Amino acid sequence: MVSHPAGYALDLEKYLKSLKGQLLDASVESLISLLKRRQIKGSEPCAVATAHILLQVVARSKWHDVDTLIDNVSRIGRRLVEAQPKELVIANIVRRVLGLIRDEAAEDRNEAASETLSEAQMTPTDTVPPLDSRWPTSTPTKQEPVGEHIAKPLQTRPTGLSSYSSVNVPKALFHLLSVSTPNDGELNIHGSPFGNSGTSTPSWRGHYAQVHSLRSEVIDGIEEIKDEISQVDDQIATLAEVQIHPGDYVLIHQPSPTVERFILRAALKRKFTLLIATAPPRKQPSEIQHASFRKKLAAAGITVINIMNGGLMAYMSRVDKVIIGARAVVANGGVVADAGAAAVARAAKEQGNAVIVLSGVYKLSPENPFNEESLIEWGDSSSFVSFEDGAMVSGVEIRTAITELVPPEFIDTYITNLGTHTKDHLSTLIADHYKQEDVDFHLWTEGER
Repeated sequence: MVSHPAGYALDLEKYLKSLKGQLLDASVESLISLLKRRQIKGSEPCAVATAHILLQVVARSKWHDVDTLIDNVSRIGRRLVEAQPKELVIANIVRRVLGLIRDEAAEDRNEAASETLSEAQMTPTDTVPPLDSRWPTSTPTKQEPVGEHIAKPLQTRPTGLSSYSSVNVPKALFHLLSVSTPNDGELNIHGSPFGNSGTSTPSWRGHYAQVHSLRSEVIDGIEEIKDEISQVDDQIATLAEVQIHPGDYVLIHQPSPTVERFILRAALKRKFTLLIATAPPRKQPSEIQHASFRKKLAAAGITVINIMNGGLMAYMSRVDKVIIGARAVVANGGVVADAGAAAVARAAKEQGNAVIVLSGVYKLSPENPFNEESLIEWGDSSSFVSFEDGAMVSGVEIRTAITELVPPEFIDTYITNLGTHTKDHLSTLIADHYKQEDVDFHLWTEGER
């Protein structure tokens, strides 16, 4: 991917530090502003920022039931997507969090239902006996020693109550306090901040405990998503030795941090030749592109050859495989990558060379856009034509693409942090990580869920 400008990492770092001292609304507005101005850009930074702000929404926003929490997350998520629709990972993280909330809420409901069922099936021997059954109907006689009478089982009055159920409730003081009235089943949001009337203390505490438990479980799940994002590059790099063999000629295009980590891991145990395809510099470069990466390759004894995009076909006959870093992967297998990647993949396909895409699972989007132009990000054209050329500026439309879509027919293998996949297997990954009802969350209207 294109290297980030100086100070880019600091913008994300400063924003994450500011979350502790800012109000939730101010933090949301700050992130939206940073996304619009492209001060936070790139797949991983946008995913990290989205996960952090959604964690704040779950932890600090006002909600008393699952539907309200889903509304809060989807509302903030829509605003983030609208701020930067080109970054598909933003919507992906929102979908992951919505699916997490639905799963945790379903587990809590199942546990509550099982506990209620087990209580309804309890027998009188498992519960506190009724008050009027604690005294015998007969009194000890003079011929009966008191000790013998106490040792006998207690006799109860004849009654039709044969089992403990929701209809036959014992009249014990404990149950009078714990069993709510029929109207308590209807949640009164206005009467209590937790969605019930508040007249029954055990019911109030039970609902509060459920909300607190759900909040903690969702926060833990978001923390796991953040850990997954931070470990993606290392997990993908573990497959480098399997994909790159000794003596291979490997071509990479505008290496992203994920591709660099992958190549460096292979360089530890493999000797191969690396070709780096780059776009011609539009201005006089102040430093060599990917200087740190090249230095590490030289230390590992890897031969590096620089080629321009215009001369790809001259080298492609010697190339064994092409490796591309993905910004996002759509449902049909198309890959959003840096501009020029499609030409590289097409040239490799013409020569019969394998094309490998490196992508974390969090970059896999369930969307399948009909308009491919909506995925292309256009950049500044001043690097080609300056305003000094007044006649050309006023008479020519110049467009320069930052990203483009690589068609799925040009790609052979997808490597994610969960392993190696083909195009046909992507639908399984999507079904495992996203709920069907959350695919179009950003198109919901108010009140829809």
